[in-house]
Amino acid sequence: MDVVALIGIGLLTGATTVLFGFGGGFVAVPVVVWADVALGADAMRVATATSALVMVVNAGFATAVTPRRVLLALRGGGTLLLLLAAGASAGALATRLTPADLARWAFVAYIALTIADLLLRPGFLRPDPRVEAAPDAPRPLPAVLGVPVGAVAAFLGVGGSVMTVPAMRRAGHTMHVATALANPLTLAIALPATAVSLGGAAVPAAADAHVHLVGLVDLRAASALLLGALPVIAVLRRRPPRIPDRTYAWAYIGLLAMVSVAMLLSAWKS
Repeated sequence: MDVVALIGIGLLTGATTVLFGFGGGFVAVPVVVWADVALGADAMRVATATSALVMVVNAGFATAVTPRRVLLALRGGGTLLLLLAAGASAGALATRLTPADLARWAFVAYIALTIADLLLRPGFLRPDPRVEAAPDAPRPLPAVLGVPVGAVAAFLGVGGSVMTVPAMRRAGHTMHVATALANPLTLAIALPATAVSLGGAAVPAAADAHVHLVGLVDLRAASALLLGALPVIAVLRRRPPRIPDRTYAWAYIGLLAMVSVAMLLSAWKS
């Protein structure tokens, strides 16, 4: 895939980082799979590793420019962040040890299950009576979720926002707050996943495919995506769009559906 095209898609990853808390993972994974299709089945491993690096930078920058009053909702969440990081380390190691096609189809299956859950279960698109009956303050995310969320997110290269945003929404947060808080949680997952990926051995097919890797990370693709993403994050954090909450939630589901289709198409192409 041309560098200019990757930069253009980087603009989209910047928008999804701010608007949906994705950190770029859900967009970056199918894009890098397409860009590195010459790697065959190993393209998914490289995509998840490259996605982790993109998420570290995007989520770190987005967190740094998020208003402190919003980040205070994570106060006392140190244990959750540590468990997310521990789970992410395990998930990133698992990616290196399992068949590449397994991660690709697990990615598609998880998105499909998530979409079904968001559509059918109350708390995301429609109010949950149990939350409405609770006190006004949103509930914090249970720390016990840290290890499984971190492991699945790192294994699939998605950063965890697909799990944390719905969970925080069901805890009583608006979409604006839930997506903003997803970025520091994504950072806790992406940092150890990136460290594991950079320390891994490059896939054997990389030299023949003329893909230059550092560990399992395609630095060319990552740099192009970040070049497009960072200016968008800076602009949207300074002037966030005003989106009605229900419209925001539907847009989140719509983007998940688009990414699922993109992954299916990349599987067909390879």
